[in-house]
Amino acid sequence: MAGQPNQPNGEISVPVKRLRWATQRVTGHGARRKRHSIMDRFHKGAGSGEKKRESGGSGSAGQDGVISAEDDGEEHGPRRRIFFNIPLPEDAKDEQGHPITDFGRNKIRTARYTPLSFIPKDLWYQFHNIANVYFAFLIILAIFPIFGASNPGLNAVPLLFILFVTAVKDAIEDWRRTVLDNELNNSPMHRLVDWNNVNVSEDDISFWRRFKKATTHAIKGVFNQWRKRSGKSTPGKAYAEAAMDHDRPSIETRRSVRRSMASSRASFHSSKSQNEEDGIQMTPVPSPHRMDGGGRLDPSSTFEADNNTLEALNGNRSAAVPAAARFYGSVVDPFKHVSGKARFKKDFWKNAKAGDFVRLYNGDQIPADIVVLSTADPDGACYIETKNLDGETNLKVRQALHCGQKVRHAQDCERAEFYIESERPHPNLYTYNGAARWTQRDTENPEAPRTPMAEPISIGNVLLRGCSLRNTEWILGVVIFTGQDTKIMLNSGITPSKRSRISRELNWNVIYNFIILLFMCLVSGIVQGVTWSHGNNSLDYFEFGSIGGSPPLDGFITFWSAVILFQNLVPISLYISLEIIRTAQAFFIYSDTFMYYDKIDYPCTPKSWNISDDLGQIEYIFSDKTGTLTQNVMEFKKASVNGVPYGEAYTEAQAGMQRRQGINVEEEGARAHKQIAEARVRMLHDLRRMHDNPYLHDDELTFVAPDFVADMGGESGKEQMKANEHFMLALALCHTVITERTPGDPPRIEFKAQSPDEAALVATARDCGFTLLGRTNEGLILNVMGQDIEYQVLNTLEFNSTRKRMSAVVRMPDGKLILFCKGADSVIYSRLKRGEQQELRRTTREHLEMFAREGLRTLCIAQKELNEEEYQLWNQKHDIAAAAIQDRENKLEILSDIIERDLTLLGGTAIEDRLQDGVPDTIALLGEAGIKLWVLTGDKVETAINIGFSCNLLNNDMELILLKIEDDNVETARAELDKHLKTFNITGSDEELKAARSNHEPPAPTHAIVIDGDSLRLVLEEELRQKFLLLCKQCKSVLCCRVSPSQKAAVVQMVKNGLDVMTLSVGDGANDVAMIQEANVGVGIAGVEGRQAVMSADYAIGQFRFLQRLVLVHGRWSYRRLGETIANFFYKIYNNFDCTYLFDYTYILLYNLAFTSLPIIFMGILDQDVDDKVSLAVPQLYRRGIERKEWTQRKFWIYMFDGIYQSLICFFMAYLLFAPATFVTENGLSVNREAMGVYIACATIVVVNLYVLLNTYRWDWLMLLLVAISILLIWFWTGVYTSFTSAGVVFYKAASEVYGTLTFWTLSLLTVIISLLPRFTSKVIQKIYFPYDVDIIREQIRQGRFKQLDGKPTPSEGSSSSSDIMNTSPPTRPHRPAPDDERPIYPPSMAPTSTHNPRSQNGSDGTDYTNSRLSLDPPVRPSFDRPRPSFDRMRNSMDRIRPSYEQSNDFTSAALLTRVESSHSGNAVHHAKIGSSSLR
Repeated sequence: MAGQPNQPNGEISVPVKRLRWATQRVTGHGARRKRHSIMDRFHKGAGSGEKKRESGGSGSAGQDGVISAEDDGEEHGPRRRIFFNIPLPEDAKDEQGHPITDFGRNKIRTARYTPLSFIPKDLWYQFHNIANVYFAFLIILAIFPIFGASNPGLNAVPLLFILFVTAVKDAIEDWRRTVLDNELNNSPMHRLVDWNNVNVSEDDISFWRRFKKATTHAIKGVFNQWRKRSGKSTPGKAYAEAAMDHDRPSIETRRSVRRSMASSRASFHSSKSQNEEDGIQMTPVPSPHRMDGGGRLDPSSTFEADNNTLEALNGNRSAAVPAAARFYGSVVDPFKHVSGKARFKKDFWKNAKAGDFVRLYNGDQIPADIVVLSTADPDGACYIETKNLDGETNLKVRQALHCGQKVRHAQDCERAEFYIESERPHPNLYTYNGAARWTQRDTENPEAPRTPMAEPISIGNVLLRGCSLRNTEWILGVVIFTGQDTKIMLNSGITPSKRSRISRELNWNVIYNFIILLFMCLVSGIVQGVTWSHGNNSLDYFEFGSIGGSPPLDGFITFWSAVILFQNLVPISLYISLEIIRTAQAFFIYSDTFMYYDKIDYPCTPKSWNISDDLGQIEYIFSDKTGTLTQNVMEFKKASVNGVPYGEAYTEAQAGMQRRQGINVEEEGARAHKQIAEARVRMLHDLRRMHDNPYLHDDELTFVAPDFVADMGGESGKEQMKANEHFMLALALCHTVITERTPGDPPRIEFKAQSPDEAALVATARDCGFTLLGRTNEGLILNVMGQDIEYQVLNTLEFNSTRKRMSAVVRMPDGKLILFCKGADSVIYSRLKRGEQQELRRTTREHLEMFAREGLRTLCIAQKELNEEEYQLWNQKHDIAAAAIQDRENKLEILSDIIERDLTLLGGTAIEDRLQDGVPDTIALLGEAGIKLWVLTGDKVETAINIGFSCNLLNNDMELILLKIEDDNVETARAELDKHLKTFNITGSDEELKAARSNHEPPAPTHAIVIDGDSLRLVLEEELRQKFLLLCKQCKSVLCCRVSPSQKAAVVQMVKNGLDVMTLSVGDGANDVAMIQEANVGVGIAGVEGRQAVMSADYAIGQFRFLQRLVLVHGRWSYRRLGETIANFFYKIYNNFDCTYLFDYTYILLYNLAFTSLPIIFMGILDQDVDDKVSLAVPQLYRRGIERKEWTQRKFWIYMFDGIYQSLICFFMAYLLFAPATFVTENGLSVNREAMGVYIACATIVVVNLYVLLNTYRWDWLMLLLVAISILLIWFWTGVYTSFTSAGVVFYKAASEVYGTLTFWTLSLLTVIISLLPRFTSKVIQKIYFPYDVDIIREQIRQGRFKQLDGKPTPSEGSSSSSDIMNTSPPTRPHRPAPDDERPIYPPSMAPTSTHNPRSQNGSDGTDYTNSRLSLDPPVRPSFDRPRPSFDRMRNSMDRIRPSYEQSNDFTSAALLTRVESSHSGNAVHHAKIGSSSLR
């Protein structure tokens, strides 16, 4: 039932609405591989294909057409059906009449536990620790008295204590996640109530769910009652609660009412009822539909004829498009009898169900995956921001279904009868295939048979959970996927339980000790059994028989008794100490003011306390781009108009270029900034004098060019004046920007664009007097130098990653038709009119080359004047293509290519994509430390490459390997990988992978890989993954573009498991959650936009630059401290076990608790080899962590043998003293066993504590005090305890007897010296003859070579240097370089003013290059003599620097300009011969 589109009448074309086909993402030929674990969990084996749908496409095929009832397209496995006001068919119900399909709840949980599952689940995780299993077994063993345990209850205390402490820590961590989950689940929305959703059954709730809910309510009730009785009130937010990550405001939060120039209608927010808690109507006025007596809609009062309603909804706005001849149908049955009780009521997200009607307002987040039925826009358009989904902040357009645009009221929802046939849930963010099906009733003949109809649904009709509604007053839609079935949750995965690498390796060391323990117990049991079996020995006279009664049973009992006796060999105290140490480390990380981001009041927040040592072993960092590396803020800096360069700017890239030339960038930067400030004042004065623009705000001016204003005033002649005006007019007309006006004096107009570049271009036009006021039905309204002028925009051909350009056909006020086109310079140059503007092309090309050298993103602006006949012919074909269902995108692309030819060049623009503060320095510093950084982004390739150059990931010396497999063939991908592997003389074999695992050296900065999502899907296949991994291992940088969240996680998993390395993922959006959870350490950036990444991260920071301090300082410290602490702990145990029962039992209890605990714990908490400033100044120290040298099995066994040696010395020194004879004291008593134990115990405590001190780097007053106290405590305790009779008959007065003998003090001194001599000797030899890097640096510190770092730093925000680096002097004091022989080598980020060079050849330092650029002449001033500081400064710099990468390689948008000769222009007649039949 499709009619032909409107044909134009007369000579003047009727303006058509802006087409939104190009805003959709171009999908690949196949789908991404699903994450099997997620699919297994949520689909329960039901597969869902993701192949491109033939009938509907993956773009907007469902927006402008209908399909027949039989046109299903490809089936993707089992499909789900959702019914609306239609009874469920029999095949969709079970025997009880309940729906067969379980759609799942919309409630999500990222927390690991529930109140009911916490205890069993946490115990399950804790007993993954082999030591806990061992001690639980000992406690059970000690219950039986036959094994000789004196107090089984006391034996259980250590294990219960560590289980309790760990459980409390886990509960606190998970409680934070639960709070965030509840905040999200209880977010408000408006849901239709008092109607029957046939897809779900309220009664079909499982007993288990009822039980869990009752338990939760009971626990909450008890907790609330306890709080009331204790008189505790809810405290206010404290500093420590800044990490609780509140984000989403309530829907009732007062919004600033803005009026869009695109519509004069009043906002619904200003007229909504205040009593929305009880339910509200869909519109602010009563429903205009008149009801007959039976509750049926009066067919004479259809929505189209109701002008009052249109006025109420749209503010008298006329239709944006002419009445279409095509009949799309409607799901609303106007003759259906309804109750009229349905209403929209505020409800929680968690209560949304599949099949619900929901209503959302501007600024709301999308609670579930929703198909849009209608919007406030008559065209059915709405705008969303997908930052939490794919990282992009630019607005995207979504279109309502044609058949649902009459569904605007609650009663319309009741009358809508249709069902949606949908594909199964899958994680692909960019595709969706479904169809809305209904039977159409003839309004003129209601009794006639109904006609089956259907309309395809694509991703362009769907709002995904996690997005935000923008610039749209309201939308009404239906829920299709909820909770875990939504695409964002399918891409998020399951919250993992992470354990540090040391903890996992520690289990093996415990097993080794356990094996030794079993061997000792086995020997004891065998000796015991053999001894009793002999008979006729002294045992028969001194013992009263054996316990078992027979030698075999005696040996068996002795074996288990020895297990209990030697239990200290497996150190439970180690685990208690590690929990204390890690908790303290987490507190120090949280308290570090240099990682505090004051703009959002956010400190670095550890959310997982048990993996801090993993931060010290990171080898690969995977980072998102948008919002993580960049601010996503575009600023228009420079332009070239008619061959004349304009704009003053001093970028970080330019400073880096000058640094390579030996120029003092501090002085040059200060001079440049001063010139720019003066030019800004002059430009603002000239602009105000020319036209007092009320929309110009001085603080928002980014394009500083007083000469541009002068030329607009005619200083350089009328030709240049007209060129400048026409250039700004092109910027103000060729875009898809939406305006929002904020009332005020003066008023403020904000621009909302699909790309931040577009907003920057339109904002610059506004600053120069060409202000976009808004959109009308016909086009755009501009304020040109104080005069409002309406320009009729006939067609808009939008930008996409394939076209790399956008165009607008505009009818000027004088009637002329002009096509304005902007795009990548290489694309525009190829479409210029052949043989014309040769000099202008050359000049503009040089200007763009200079702009690119400064790290700016360049675009070209061109135009073409059209004649009426040519346009009318083209527009007819364009309308036909726009209405096509099949292959619409290709048809539109062909027609766009026809008209965008033979262009005339106007000029070029240069925009700066602002990086976050300190990003280049942080990346350079991490690179110096040996850490490899990969960028995984959903953004386009060109943008990622520009950012790569700006932040030092890429440089001119690198050869970019572009992996782009066009034919979607695995064999093609294999051949491409083999070709590039040959460059490095490797084949991708298993032997090469084994060698790569053991090689931790960073690759040479000669190659970098750029790959898109479709190609990445192929190379991640099982047979190609290893080749791709080894190829990436050889490259300095890897950029993966257009990747989905699940692909990000797959890349992290490939590197983590394939190379057996420690990985860290950092991101700020929900699209980064999957890779954050997959990595060993996940870091979330708490940006202004959202907290989704923070919710699932292990650490949360405010800015990317804080990562360097988190990893290089706290990570390195934590890893080194724990490695040393664990080794000393195992040593301490072996020093202890042999003398367990030589002395009083209190020694056993206090050995780990008091005598030796404090020094080793504080070594793990406070020890520092070098301070934080030196750690950042010499990042190479971090490489020991990458190579995992601080904790190795070799180190474990060395400390074990050290402990065995010292235990033998401590015991046999005393044994040999007493072996020859029996010593008699002054009182005539002999030295008994207990007194001998004092000899051994005191010497042992001294040796242990001095050994720990010997292994400690930092000997400050606190450490020396703790060691001294621990040593003195053994003597003090022995003296005090033995003074009382409670010590026992044998041990009473033992201290006075022992301390009074010379042998005790002599033996103690000799024992200490002999025990520690080997360790002391080995350390001396190692540090003198085989020093580690840290030993050399510590020596340099003693020599004073790091004195410049001793200044007191203060955290700074907004500076060009990272606030993490300790600046050595106030900013006003000039930096005086130290002599070369006294200055250590440290990265350039230590300079007082940190800058970076996006085109640097050697990281951020760079070196001088002798290559001179012969293609560029020396700078020549224009004919009019006036200074252009920025232009001259850049031209002078280019004479000594080699050509940029773009100039010498054919990859980015600045390439090939010197060789392009209008390849798409001329001969256009042959390409234009496209008959209308080919487009149908």
